[in-house]
Amino acid sequence: MPFAIPEDSSLHMPDISSSEEDEEDDDLDELDEFGLSTVKQKARWFDRQARAADRLSFRLLEVGKDDEDRILRQTLHLSERDFPSSPALLKKEASENARKSVFMMLSMAVIIIIVIVFLVVFGIQYVGPPKQPVGPYQLLERQEGMDFFSFYNFYEGKDSVGSNGYLDYVGEQRAMELGIINVTLEQDPEDVYETDSNVTAEPFVYMGSAPTPEGPRESIRLEGKRRFHRGLFIIDLRHMPAGCGVWPAFWLTDEANWPVNGEIDIVEGVNYQSVAKTALHSTKGCAMDDVPVGVRTGDWDTAIGIPDRKTGIPDMTIRSATNCFVYDPHQWLNQGCVAVDVEGGTLGDPVNQKGGAVYALEWDPINRHMRTWVFTPHIQVPENLRKAIFTAKNPDESKRVAPDPDKWPLPYGYFAIGEGTDCPSDKFKNMRLVFNLAFCGSVAGNRFQMDCPEIAKQFDTCDEYVASNPKELEEAYWKIRGVYVYEREWQKRPNV
Repeated sequence: MPFAIPEDSSLHMPDISSSEEDEEDDDLDELDEFGLSTVKQKARWFDRQARAADRLSFRLLEVGKDDEDRILRQTLHLSERDFPSSPALLKKEASENARKSVFMMLSMAVIIIIVIVFLVVFGIQYVGPPKQPVGPYQLLERQEGMDFFSFYNFYEGKDSVGSNGYLDYVGEQRAMELGIINVTLEQDPEDVYETDSNVTAEPFVYMGSAPTPEGPRESIRLEGKRRFHRGLFIIDLRHMPAGCGVWPAFWLTDEANWPVNGEIDIVEGVNYQSVAKTALHSTKGCAMDDVPVGVRTGDWDTAIGIPDRKTGIPDMTIRSATNCFVYDPHQWLNQGCVAVDVEGGTLGDPVNQKGGAVYALEWDPINRHMRTWVFTPHIQVPENLRKAIFTAKNPDESKRVAPDPDKWPLPYGYFAIGEGTDCPSDKFKNMRLVFNLAFCGSVAGNRFQMDCPEIAKQFDTCDEYVASNPKELEEAYWKIRGVYVYEREWQKRPNV
């Protein structure tokens, strides 16, 4: 294969000979330095170079064309600029480099996979489990006195289409002008939080409503500023709205994503209802068919007389309301799964007659449950909960008592949620607390004839009754000592 050697190339013919010949060359070079080499010795050196060239020629004859260029460049020490490769050789070298790169990438991927598998399989053993919210409860919000309203935004406007209450919600300034919100210092002789006989004045939050010439009442709806995915929610109230046409609620929701992110009704009264209930509302795929035995004192609400979707004929089968799906065909629309306290006297006017109650909701997806309690009158509040509420105001965190629901009596409501249950925990998330006081609407209004039969003889509708501004609605107000929100401390859960 002919080729030209560039003039500026420092080409030399390599000596492909034995080690002895190499030594002779060194000796010849040394003789040249002193001018003592002979013509015969130089002739011998040229003879060896000629033999080396012959061997190179035979080597080139034994290989393919693509390898000729590579061997010549390596043997003659020529650069790519001096002796360009053929396109075929370049393509072959590029292919080899690509194969090497792919091999290195695959090898690296295999190593990474092995490392990940090792960390997953052996990580917990050597590093320990990841942190989870499984530790003691820590106070997150203490909503008391003058600070109470700072935890909420005032919603202004009509009620939602779904509730359709006969009212207008007003802002904070308007509410203050009407006198339907205020904080007052009072002495409560039945207060169980005092440690001595000298009962001191403490702040109480009042929220109510006001009549209008047009008919719909001006009322309050507070929407919490913080979002929750879990927690322990405690409300200590001394009076709650009650009476015909009244529909108060203290609940958790994400109304912009309802029912996708769920709803939890902690305290909800309708007309003259006197039994505490907790209701969960969700999308399809959340049921309470696997609640353990012996974990609650209450029962499930029931559904009966549901019209058949095809025939319209009422189904008189009595079914427990254990499906949280808001559109379950065998329950009332948006009934949800509803836990009921069977003792009675735990909601509405009976609670007010006893000086109030403490309600608690534990939303604990890691431990796979929600639990709800009601304690009325206040002398029934368990010691751990009483101390937790009393010490919540202590600025020294070390002196606060952490609430421990496992030290309380059994809850009346128990909902199985989370891993291994019939209700995934992600059915309830990103919710905020809401206080509202509604009138009539899709619940209290629809039950008007049934719940208020004597009043219904004088008024055709719930709206007409509320518009008349009856004296009974003077009892439609909240009196709250405080709301306390806790979340579990994040800790590493020991392997079981």
